[in-house]
Amino acid sequence: MLAIGLGIMALDLNNNNLLNPLLICLLTLFVGCAPPPQEIDITILNGAELESLDPAIVTGQADLRVVSALFEGLTRSDPKTGRPIAGLAENWSISDDGLSYRFYLRPNLQWSTGDLISSDDIVYSWRRALAPETASDYAGQFYCITNAESYNRGLITNASLVGVTAKGRTVLEVQLAAPTAFFLDLCTLPALAVVPRQTIESFGDQWIKAKPLPVSGAYCLAYWRINDKIRLQKNPRYWDVANTQNEWVDILPVGNAGTAINLYETHAADVVWDKELAPTELLDELLARSDFHPFDYLATYFIRINVTKKPFNDPKIRCALAMAIDKRRIVEKITKAGERVANQLTPSGIADYIPPKGLSYDPERARAILAAAGYPEGKGFPSFAYLFNAAAGGGAKTHQKIGIELQEMWKRELGISMELRQVESKIFLAAQSALDYDICRSSWVGDYCDPNTFLDLFMSNSGNNRTGWRSQQYDRALSNANAATDPRKRLMLLRDVEAILIEEELPIIPLFFYKGICYYRPDEITGIYPNLIDQHPINALRRISRK
Repeated sequence: MLAIGLGIMALDLNNNNLLNPLLICLLTLFVGCAPPPQEIDITILNGAELESLDPAIVTGQADLRVVSALFEGLTRSDPKTGRPIAGLAENWSISDDGLSYRFYLRPNLQWSTGDLISSDDIVYSWRRALAPETASDYAGQFYCITNAESYNRGLITNASLVGVTAKGRTVLEVQLAAPTAFFLDLCTLPALAVVPRQTIESFGDQWIKAKPLPVSGAYCLAYWRINDKIRLQKNPRYWDVANTQNEWVDILPVGNAGTAINLYETHAADVVWDKELAPTELLDELLARSDFHPFDYLATYFIRINVTKKPFNDPKIRCALAMAIDKRRIVEKITKAGERVANQLTPSGIADYIPPKGLSYDPERARAILAAAGYPEGKGFPSFAYLFNAAAGGGAKTHQKIGIELQEMWKRELGISMELRQVESKIFLAAQSALDYDICRSSWVGDYCDPNTFLDLFMSNSGNNRTGWRSQQYDRALSNANAATDPRKRLMLLRDVEAILIEEELPIIPLFFYKGICYYRPDEITGIYPNLIDQHPINALRRISRK
């Protein structure tokens, strides 16, 4: 009865509706066999409701945080630095030419159900993520592996040709198509985590509903109740269970900043991850408090443009749109947390990388470019829509405000009219993937500390491209840059690659670099460290007091 009561409260806060206990039970997707806890160690507000818990499918940051707690790969992220450290693999060796990696798994690794984890499980998991029928948006993260791209694109059908091979139960060998400076970083990503073959083959697409669900990470899934909570329990068979700090963790999908701050102030929540869950109108006051923690990280807010639709198929149109945006006004009037204007896609902080300048605010030139493209003073330019998402609980006020600001700027500077189209988060992501939009808001948080984590999004065959833009020149230039063995030369080549994206073709328009805000009481919670990729493993969090 306690769980049902809490579910009613959370649903009421998010949706302003009181649901009866029967419906609450119907909404419960996963129920573990563990007894209910007397007390939750840590409650986290995580933003939007999750799309999935399948490591090969998830793309959103909220999903990735939870999936990383359930499923682990060969490496994992250091909670302090965000850099890769040993995970399921206790060590590895790399050939002198950088093309061959040999990983040595920890002895006696186990699934949460007690079965052994082997190198064959890694091979299966990677091949599954690459299989065309899986339709993983992150399949491109494997393309540095020999024949991975050809297999994913269906050019070859023999999975054994992909350069990943089990050499005995605890040894895995990986052959790369070209040296990849960030390969160990890639191995931290959920798409490269190990997943349970037997369960997937038994349950198919519904394998996440298996009870018990075999997991390889620090936590087991106790249950997932839609629009209420995900409850995690410490995995007693995790190889590093001794350093997993909490027995029970609740993760709540709350997208409304007002709801978030109320839950936090009443001690119903301990950690709030995202800046969007800090009320903008209170930021000046909140940032002066010791429990609000701002930090820089690799994340960019930008606009995607569907280049398959006229008139947006013309780069001159996209250029005019970009140069008519006063980005400084957006960060000073709307976001207000110290965000920096972005004329590039890649944020600063990546060692030794200097991005191209990009296009700056120049409305006079924007009008001239629009006129040259056939629309003087916006005459004849068709009306179009700006797509943005609502978060859990009717949030996303920031996205709406930015949309309104863009609407006014483009009308004032270019004489063109834009409608606002707000949809629920799941519909938003589906519309992006299906190119069912004209222009839409977007963001990306770097998965690792390298320019490639941003630039490879817009490769022609990337599942995360979602603009319809394809450029053989861009694909070839990025591949050549990443194959360069001289680090300095590689970064110079990557700068030229980014210039194609943000100065010449513009399937995207960068707006600003995020400023992170995480709020928690440091005298109650520890284990959260600022790092450039905004990675904060849940098993590193620890409660030190309760008030």
